[in-house]
Amino acid sequence: MSSVERIRLTYAFDAYCGWCYGFGPALHEFAAANADRIELRVLSGGLFTGSRALPVSAYPHIPGANERITELTGITFGGGYRAALAHGTVVMDSADAATGLVALRSQPGVNALDAAAAMQRAWYVDGRSLSGAAVYRDLAAELGLDAEAVAAAFASPAARAEAEADFIDVRRLNVDGYPTLLLHTAHGTDHLGGPASSADMLTRALNQHLAAATAA
Repeated sequence: MSSVERIRLTYAFDAYCGWCYGFGPALHEFAAANADRIELRVLSGGLFTGSRALPVSAYPHIPGANERITELTGITFGGGYRAALAHGTVVMDSADAATGLVALRSQPGVNALDAAAAMQRAWYVDGRSLSGAAVYRDLAAELGLDAEAVAAAFASPAARAEAEADFIDVRRLNVDGYPTLLLHTAHGTDHLGGPASSADMLTRALNQHLAAATAA
């Protein structure tokens, strides 16, 4: 299938969204299984921005939500993250995280979904804030990228502007929760699966949507 024929999908996520972390493995498996026919872009949604960019302790529902996420997806949360949650001082700033995603995905040869997953491991496994350049230098090394180039991109006004553009794109798509996987066809935009969907369920949903669109 040529690039012009690829099925277009958008993944709206937030690096500080636990449900996105839980959804990640299934989405990765789905993307790998359908790599020859899909084109997937990853956009940051801006869950914790402005007055919502607060220390994690300001969100007391999070531990209970994490238990539910583990129950439904099987994902586990790391010791570093549990310590950060207990300490409560890390500020979840989605604008910083979105800028970090831009800095990573803008490098040559990067898979944006891999970059998003690496960021979520930094927080949900290691408990590292996504607001400082140091974490992106380390993620760059993990992803085989130029650490200084990534750090420079993270600090650039252009990356911050692109992150803000992500937020605008997500709002234009009428996304009201995360994770959201969207399928774009000639007939419009459809939601694909949900946060507890398996890779097989996502592939079946994709096939059903495409069959319906073809028949329409």
